[in-house]
Amino acid sequence: MKIVSQIREPIEEEMELFEEKFLKSMSSKVALFNRITYYIVNRKGKQMRPMFVFLTAKLLNGKVNDRTYTGASIIELIHTASLVHDDVVDDSNKRRGFFSINALWKNKIAVLVGDFLFSKGLLVSLENKDYDLLHIISNAVRDMSEGELLQIEKARLLDITEEVYYDIIRQKTATLIAACCSMGACSVKPDSDEVETFRKFGELCGMAFQIKDDLFDYGAEKIGKPTGIDIKEQKMTLPLIYALNHSDKERKKWLINSIKNHNKNKKRVKEVISYVKEKGGLDYAVTKMLEFKDEALAILDNYPDSEYKSALTLMVNYVVDRKK
Repeated sequence: MKIVSQIREPIEEEMELFEEKFLKSMSSKVALFNRITYYIVNRKGKQMRPMFVFLTAKLLNGKVNDRTYTGASIIELIHTASLVHDDVVDDSNKRRGFFSINALWKNKIAVLVGDFLFSKGLLVSLENKDYDLLHIISNAVRDMSEGELLQIEKARLLDITEEVYYDIIRQKTATLIAACCSMGACSVKPDSDEVETFRKFGELCGMAFQIKDDLFDYGAEKIGKPTGIDIKEQKMTLPLIYALNHSDKERKKWLINSIKNHNKNKKRVKEVISYVKEKGGLDYAVTKMLEFKDEALAILDNYPDSEYKSALTLMVNYVVDRKK
């Protein structure tokens, strides 16, 4: 967490004020909902997404404004809503080592909490007539939903090409980080080229972030034993796609059969992981991840040195170097 503290340091004051504003933005007249949001806020993660918003704004403007806080609140509300819904969809009982909302309060309440948070995110943007910020987040929510559905559709047939895989992770994961950075830029420099530049910057960071997550499934880079969770859930990750594309007909048939029909068999999952490693799937995924990282850093190179640029550079490197 030391690196996260370093990233946060130039925006420490803004993050503390943001946390106060964020808690207020989640308030409800319903006591049950306030109890649940209190539980959510006290188990918050690293808050990388709001940090992207503030660091981008300060890189471009040297300071933030009320719109920047609005943008960060919108992002965090929508992100939190999507996590609550994801746990229901994935039937997951844990989130960041704690019980998920659906585990404690059941699916019906979790879905309603997610819906409430989504609506709060949209309402926050409307309170001050920040229609440009609303447009950014609405596009992101649409892309996230389409990305999830595309992944489900393709997983049934296991016919994901590398190009389709990038489409899925661009929509499913990268679009929200892209929204963070374009939101930060839009809050201080609306209608400028910077809004699109930093949308692209965030998208590249998000692509690298998701490929790093793919690698965790194979126990890559000293993060412990292979988990094989993605294989068990029939998710087509980049290392697996590479291995499929570089296998003969028989091996391809064995791989697809393993994922479709033997994904709960621990021995078979281990064999798949070993085979993907042997075929160079992990090395290829690392290479692609670093390409996205370098493209993101190249965008930052166009801006003068500052503590905010240094923090964003650290953030980009952290995305690919993190251990969990």
